[in-house]
Parts: sequence; structure tokens; C-alpha cells
Amino acid sequence: MGTLGNITHVIFDLDGLILNTEVLYDVAIQKILDRFDKTYTYDLKMKVMGMKYHKAMELIQKELDIPISPDDLVTESMNNLKELFMKCGTLPGAEKLIRHLGKHNIPMCIATGSSSADYQLKTHSHKDLISLMEFAVRSDDPEVKFGKPNPDIFLLAMSRFKSPPVSSKNCLVLEDAPNGIKAALAAEMMCVMVPDPRLQAIPPAHLVLKSLEEFSPTSFGLPPF
Repeated sequence: MGTLGNITHVIFDLDGLILNTEVLYDVAIQKILDRFDKTYTYDLKMKVMGMKYHKAMELIQKELDIPISPDDLVTESMNNLKELFMKCGTLPGAEKLIRHLGKHNIPMCIATGSSSADYQLKTHSHKDLISLMEFAVRSDDPEVKFGKPNPDIFLLAMSRFKSPPVSSKNCLVLEDAPNGIKAALAAEMMCVMVPDPRLQAIPPAHLVLKSLEEFSPTSFGLPPF
């Protein structure tokens, strides 16, 4: 038994946790908002982070009251993002942790708010690393009825492991977004948050780190580095 739990399965978020993509969304969305003299503020970003993408664009359109439809926001921003996604790198500590857990045959998966098409673009340059995951659940999966902060995506991920955990409490979720942590808690899973350093209202994750480089597997009953 580790200090914080007896973890047998690990679920990773993708954006802002494994891959350094969150800043790319900022650039792509702000490029559109510049036409309307609006700003994609940090507070607004925190509201939409982790949501299904179309739902996020609906909220941005409503909050900023801009004369563009959510559908057009999705289309324009994704066109801006396509080339950027192909060049995104991994975040500190992510690759080391994934390869370590893979070496010890710890079941892992990804549960992401990204669509399948976006997921393919983002992971294109990281196929070797991503291959260590059993599978990935994306936001457009027909069995994901509601996106984060609802628990659907994590509960679905737990059910899809080849050898599912005994309990949701044996699952560890690694997240960077408040909505992701809320979803993990709603799923009654253990959760570690690696938030943006600007975030002030930290949800009650079981552990908060500055970087995955600080993560100690033994704290959750996992094999040591």
C-alpha cells in the first residue's frame, strides 16, 4: 500500500499533461478573436479547459458575444491548429513516467477531450510513446455522452482495460485541467493535478505537482523509478 493509495491502473489526460498543446490553442483562438477586438483571457480558458471542443467554442462565443457561430469557431481554429499540432513536444516528466510504467506492465490509457482527428494529428510524432497505452478514449467516442467535468470518459476508460481494476479507487488520473480533476473525483478515482502555474482556484486533487518530474510512483503503490 502506498502513502496515497494502491493504484493498479493509470489514466492520462493528453493536452497540457503529456503534450505541450494548450498554448497552441491559445494562439489559434486568439488569432480569430483579434478580428473582433476580443481577448481569450486566462479565466475563460480555465472555464473551457477539458471540455468537448464544440462545447468549449459555444461557451467562448457566448461569453465574448462575438458575431461568429460556434461551428465556424471550431472550423477556423482547427485550420489554424493543424500544422501546429504536428510539431508539439512532450512536457517535462511525461515520457519518463510513461516509459517507466510501461516497463513495469502497469495498464495505462489516455482519456482526452480531443476528437479522433485531432488526436491523430497531435500524436503523429509520438507514436512510439503513445503505443505504450492500451487505448485512448476521445471526446467523439459515441459512448462518451458528456465531456469533462462529468465522469463519463474516465468510467468508460476504466471499463475498457483488458483487465479492469477491482475498484475505481485503484485508478489514478493524471490531469492538468480543473474540469478533468472534477471528472476524476466524480468517478471516485485518485487524481494528481499538474496545473498551469497561473491557476489560483485549485480543485481538491489528491496531489498537486508543478511538473510530472516531481511525481513519485511509490506514493501511489507503483514501482519506484
